Amino acid sequence: VSFLIPECGILPEVLKSTVADIGEYYLVRNLSVHEFVAHEFIDAFVKKGSCYALTYNTKIDQDNTAALLPSGKLILSVDKDTYEELGLQGCPSQYSGKKVMRYIITIDLTDSGFHPDSKKHNRVLWALKEKKPLEFDFLLAWYNTGAEGSTLMSYFSKNQIRALKPKITFSTLRDLQCPVIQSNELQGKTDESCSTEELFEWLGAVLNQVSLDNKSSSFLSTYCCPQPNTMVEKAFLCTITGFIIPEKIIQLLEQLCCYFGEPKLAYWLTLTVHGFADSPVSWRENEHGFHKGGENLYNFVIFRNLDYWLQMAVGTNDDCPP
Repeated sequence: VSFLIPECGILPEVLKSTVADIGEYYLVRNLSVHEFVAHEFIDAFVKKGSCYALTYNTKIDQDNTAALLPSGKLILSVDKDTYEELGLQGCPSQYSGKKVMRYIITIDLTDSGFHPDSKKHNRVLWALKEKKPLEFDFLLAWYNTGAEGSTLMSYFSKNQIRALKPKITFSTLRDLQCPVIQSNELQGKTDESCSTEELFEWLGAVLNQVSLDNKSSSFLSTYCCPQPNTMVEKAFLCTITGFIIPEKIIQLLEQLCCYFGEPKLAYWLTLTVHGFADSPVSWRENEHGFHKGGENLYNFVIFRNLDYWLQMAVGTNDDCPP
C-alpha cells in the first residue's frame, strides 16, 4: 500500500496513527490445509469475523497454492496430479491451455450443508488430512468487531507461529514534477490537464523512484513527466509492505479523505494497493494467473472536493476487474 500527497506540509497526527495502527499479521510454518476445515476453526474465526490466509513463498504457475477468503471460501489451485489424488470436485484453470495441467477447487466453509456430521465435510476432511495432505507456510490475518474469543496466536500455538508488523517507510520528495489533472477531465485536455492514463504511468515512475528528468545519458529511463505539469516543492510518500487486510485499507482511505477537511495545499492525493502476485484469486473470487508479472492492483486518486478516480489493473492472465 502506498499513498502520495503532493504539496504536503505536516502530516496530520491522526493520519500518522492510522498508519501506525495498520495491524499485525501472522506467519505460520508448516500448516496443514485441513486445519481450516476443522469446525473449531470455522466457528472461532470464519463465522466471527473476516479471516484471511494465503500460502507464503509459493508460485501460482508452478506450485500448489491456497487462500482463505473473508467470504469463508477456501480456494485451492493445484496441479493435475494433486487434483487427481485429492478426488475433490473442481474445475480446470482457465489459463491451462489445451492440455489441462491445473485445477481450481473451491470449498465453502460457511455452507449450511458443511456441518461436522455431513458427508460433504467428512469427505473434504478425509481428502485433505489422509488422502493427500497439503502443508504450506501461511500468512494469516483476522478482523473482528470486538467479539470475545480466541486469537490466531493462541489457536495455532502448537504450530510455529510468529506475529509480524508491516514495514512502513516515510519519505519526502522535493522539487517533484506533477501532472496537472482535473477531476472532470478523464481524457485530459490539450495544454490544460493530463489524462488518467498519463497520471497512472507517472505515478508508477514516482513509486519506483524513477528519475523524471529525461536525461540522454540515462541507461534506465528516458521517461519525463507529461505535459502540462507543475513543480511541487515538497510531496509526502508513505509505503506500507505486508499482509494488509481491506478493513485497514478502508480506515486509511477514510483518514486520507479527512485530510481535505481543513485547509491544505494539496489539490489531490493518491492511494495505491498492490495484491500479491502469486495469489490464486484477484478480484473477488476471480482466478488469478501470473503470466509475466502477476500484476494485480488498484489506485484511488482523491481530489479536494472528494471526487475520485478509481484505476484497476491486472496482468494478461486475469479477468477484467468488476
